[in-house]
Amino acid sequence: MASKKENTEAYVWIWLPGATEPVVAGKLEAQGKYITFNYGKSYLERPEALAIYEPELPLQSGILPLLNGLDMPSCIRDAAPDAWGRRVIINRKMGLKGIDTDTAVLDEMTYLLESGSDRIGALDFQYSPKEYIPRSSQNASLEELLESAQRVEKGIPLSADLDQALFHGSSIGGARPKALIESGTSKYIAKFSATNDTYSVVKAEYLAMRLAALCGLNVAPVKLVQALGKDVLLIERFDRSKIESGWTRKSMVSALTLFGLSDMSARYASYEDFAHMIRVRFIEPKKTLKELFGRVVFNILCGNNDDHARNHAAFWDGKELTLTPAYDICPQARTGNESTQAMKIIGNNGYSQLKTCLMAAHHFLLSEKEAIEIFNTFQENIRNHWDSVCDEASLAEVDKSFFWGRQFLNPFSLEY
Repeated sequence: MASKKENTEAYVWIWLPGATEPVVAGKLEAQGKYITFNYGKSYLERPEALAIYEPELPLQSGILPLLNGLDMPSCIRDAAPDAWGRRVIINRKMGLKGIDTDTAVLDEMTYLLESGSDRIGALDFQYSPKEYIPRSSQNASLEELLESAQRVEKGIPLSADLDQALFHGSSIGGARPKALIESGTSKYIAKFSATNDTYSVVKAEYLAMRLAALCGLNVAPVKLVQALGKDVLLIERFDRSKIESGWTRKSMVSALTLFGLSDMSARYASYEDFAHMIRVRFIEPKKTLKELFGRVVFNILCGNNDDHARNHAAFWDGKELTLTPAYDICPQARTGNESTQAMKIIGNNGYSQLKTCLMAAHHFLLSEKEAIEIFNTFQENIRNHWDSVCDEASLAEVDKSFFWGRQFLNPFSLEY
């Protein structure tokens, strides 16, 4: 294989609040494995300029130092593609690369510059500081997008049309096949079944997201549709708004960025620390703490232990943080009872049990009585709505039996 040519610089463009067109904010430069950022003079002179994220990238001139342990600014990494998007880009640039592709074959700057422009949040990356050229897709049906995803999984090169269709969603995070679609005044992330799924993962996520909303949590709206005889989950994007002049974008940062941690050190993230951060930096801290506590409880009750720090996020307006709606609530494959969450709940304890939440309740400014009331309300809502939500998903009886008591309301999780 020919040696790869690495990109060493990129310009960061940002959509300011309420704007439908981006402005250049600054420049990324790569030196070895490190990528640093500095704001452009023209951006710093803008009265409406806001920091991409503070305290990581404050509004000041000069090259901004990286936080300890980071190879690049974490708020920039939030806008980069994850495993699935990287595989799409590798397929696009290098051809035959399947599900086991080593994503290290391309450098981080290339992934920023070669992924689609409609990425999560309010940033994009360009070769030029003067001309913004969006990397957008042609309109494509769900059937075409699903076909594209299946080809990438098998390592089959895409046709030019399908390449463009799937490439649009290459900047979205996560490991599973997905794409971006637009319909009227809404934009959606479309999640597809994977070729190696051993159960209906797409329907499981639909069940969890719907039941979470019925428990009163702030959750991204979802739809379940079909394409080529397969289930497709549509998740409405909450970082986009349609106005008369176009689409506005909301700045977002992951909880991993809030913690100042790299992907390699994500295991040190905890809900206890997250709760402390909310008390100090978020608007409406008491309300937000109750919401986050409810999400932890629901993750445990539905069997979602993939609740790592990139699966939590906050809107950033330049001054304050607000918890985004919940997303990626997906029950995970489970053979036994005992389980732990991806983030510790209190101290070094991450056991997926209500009693762990009860021990942590005071960190969320909740009394024992209030915590138990949440436990009981959520369980009651899950039981009461289970059949109707399963009917919405046209879930077969065998799948209902597979999920119930294993992922949803597993006996191990109910102990407190």
